[in-house]
Amino acid sequence: MTYRDAGVNIDEGMKVVDKIKARMKGVVSSSVLSGIGGFGGIVDISHTGVAHPVLVSSIDGVGTKTKIAAAYGKYNGIGKDIVGHCVNDIAVQGARPLFFLDYIGVASLDSEQVDHIIAGIIEACRDEECILIGGETAEMPGVYCDNEFDLVGCIVGIMEKGRIITGKNISEGNVIIGLPSAGIHTNGFSMVRKVLLDSGAFSLTDTPSELTQPLGDELLIPHRCYGKIIRELCDSIAVKGMAHITGGGLIDNIPRILPDGLDAVIDSSSWNVLPVFSLIQNTGQIDPLEMYRVFNMGIGLTIIVDKKDVEKVCLCAEHFKPVVIGEIAKGERQVKII
Repeated sequence: MTYRDAGVNIDEGMKVVDKIKARMKGVVSSSVLSGIGGFGGIVDISHTGVAHPVLVSSIDGVGTKTKIAAAYGKYNGIGKDIVGHCVNDIAVQGARPLFFLDYIGVASLDSEQVDHIIAGIIEACRDEECILIGGETAEMPGVYCDNEFDLVGCIVGIMEKGRIITGKNISEGNVIIGLPSAGIHTNGFSMVRKVLLDSGAFSLTDTPSELTQPLGDELLIPHRCYGKIIRELCDSIAVKGMAHITGGGLIDNIPRILPDGLDAVIDSSSWNVLPVFSLIQNTGQIDPLEMYRVFNMGIGLTIIVDKKDVEKVCLCAEHFKPVVIGEIAKGERQVKII
């Protein structure tokens, strides 16, 4: 009896490590004091230029979007997904990323599959000036289903203690600006699969009339990363609060930063909802409010500022095509969609 007989291929695991080492050549920062494959990642944070540093951490996964990637055989974008999601989660609090770790869980290791996932992670980390310091690839037959995988990311960022953005300074009359999403991002895929795929309405290779590309490509558009533009805004504008629109949509995410006694009033006619959301809603006959609680509906990030700063935000974030989507009013820490 060998470990391979039990379903764990150590040799394939070593192939994965070798591929990661090859991809990491020339991209490791001088602040990294440990090598790939060690028992822990070590980073020197003494040269970050932050006078009173605090660390900000977050961990998240890409959910059942992995099932779409596995079924469609396209993996590079899913690595970008997890980095973008994690960077955004700490950026809305004012932090910039320091380092990132990934977890990939599978039933049976496929070094080529993992290599494509890691390639996307490395590319996204490079774009965000974030160090990929380590990770774990776990082969667990009996826990994961064949030909499927799980992907999780953990990020640690740094920021000045006196510049933490919590939303406590949000006040009545402040304006809510939305930055468009690239697509569905990484939330709501259990509903997507049930409505569009499990029902037999479409296959991943179909191109529904609402879309301009095959459904599989549309669903796998990577999670847009807002880290750099958030840092630019925070360096030049008094941002009151920001919400990364993930699971729970606009309805459940904006209240996370609202002070007591205030509501966010969102004008749903102020932006064009992406066609993929109309496809999901119409195919599944889903109530509009349910859509706004499950999906980002085309808005990936909300920024709350004083009225006098709206023009500055729109100019600074011009590349993202920002749009004023609402305002802050008296209320009970709720989002009202009108």
